[in-house]
Amino acid sequence: MSDHRSISVFEIIKVGVGPSSSHTMGPWRAALFFIEELARNDLWQSLQRIEVILYGSLSKTGKGHGSDQAIIAGLHYKHFRVIRRSEWIDLLRVNKACHEIALPNGGHYKFNPDEDIIYSKETLPFHPNGMTFRAHTATGVYEHTYYSIGGGFVVSNASEEVGKNMVKTPFQCNSGDDALRYCKQLNVSFAQLIRANEHAWHNDKSIDNQALELWRVMKETIYRGLLSSEEVLPGGLNVQRRAPLMLSKLIDLSPQSANELFDHLRGRSFDFAQINTWVSTFALAVNEENAGYGKIVTSPTNGASGVLPSIMAYAYCFLPNISERDMIECILIAGEIGTYFKKGATISAALGGCQAEIGVSSAMAAGALTSILGGSPYQILAAAEMAMEHHLGLTCDPIGGLVQIPCIERNAMGASKAITASNLALNAEDNTSKVSFDEVVRTMMEIAQNMSAKYKETSEGGLAISVATPEC
Repeated sequence: MSDHRSISVFEIIKVGVGPSSSHTMGPWRAALFFIEELARNDLWQSLQRIEVILYGSLSKTGKGHGSDQAIIAGLHYKHFRVIRRSEWIDLLRVNKACHEIALPNGGHYKFNPDEDIIYSKETLPFHPNGMTFRAHTATGVYEHTYYSIGGGFVVSNASEEVGKNMVKTPFQCNSGDDALRYCKQLNVSFAQLIRANEHAWHNDKSIDNQALELWRVMKETIYRGLLSSEEVLPGGLNVQRRAPLMLSKLIDLSPQSANELFDHLRGRSFDFAQINTWVSTFALAVNEENAGYGKIVTSPTNGASGVLPSIMAYAYCFLPNISERDMIECILIAGEIGTYFKKGATISAALGGCQAEIGVSSAMAAGALTSILGGSPYQILAAAEMAMEHHLGLTCDPIGGLVQIPCIERNAMGASKAITASNLALNAEDNTSKVSFDEVVRTMMEIAQNMSAKYKETSEGGLAISVATPEC
């Protein structure tokens, strides 16, 4: 599935809500789109009932990913960017009691998720994450089908995916080779090239502010995950949060804010083993928050949302001469690399397995780290290539359909590989790699197409069936 439209880095990296970008955020956005469609067609007043049919991977693992909960919130026309978890829980509680949903205009319609969310055994041909919303009104039935194609992106069909938001960037980059060519032709750094293209959407101040806001949310997510009082993650697997315990073993301090934590770490020295543990702890903290339906930064997906923040925190806290400005560059580089995977392959685990999530996020983080450490455009892409190369074939086999096992630990592994890939790339000369970035993108997609569907977020293979679990 190729997508050669221009994509802003802030579409790839954005504020989201756990536990899944494709199975939580995607259905939530689809529900919002459908309610807006009904409004445009003047159907709110006559709306009586809505039903939703989930197909493929959404049907098989939707409950474990909170698809049903997301749909209810979206049908209330509440957005995940602004709603608090407590308000979300209240909506679910009220709906369970009365099987009704309130519209912003004060109207109500029937929606009983036990009856009106239908888990189909079919898979639609365009994408495994298909869903049809059907509105029953006084004048008839209105329906629309959407696809959640990874990273929170939602489309209606192939033509819409390519044609939506056709912004023209001055230096169109669909691949690593495009980026290298423009960097050489214009005599600019990779970050400068990305910024020039981002000007198609935002001015420099807006770019900086958006990137710094994403960094702020990343720090807050790490902080909440480290200081969480919730001991067991929801879902029925009884997975214990580990980040708070790991924090208590690393420092005696109980920081009162994210900034206090990060300032403390920047003012101390640590040995290799301690730093390595910190990186894993950062990653676990983020993905435990994600598994607990918390606010995270989708980068490029929720299941892989711990890799980039842990690498940015690693650089900011433990490497010399790294500043807030470097965090802006991290966002730009990582986001751009993510667009190449989205255009040339996929960032959907339901289409490509976990190589499309953890593999892509590790590549994004490796490239970002290499850039702020002075790597050339070639070295940046070489680091991204190596990170992905050693995730090729990684399956998505979540136990119980939850974004917990093995998903949480995989973020720590992805972060570790990103650091290793960056180190290797920075110590290699340009034009010495035997495998190019674009070749690994093509290879990843070829593997995705050949991978058995049971390893693509269906919980029908791998760890999902080989590990005995309680009923979730």
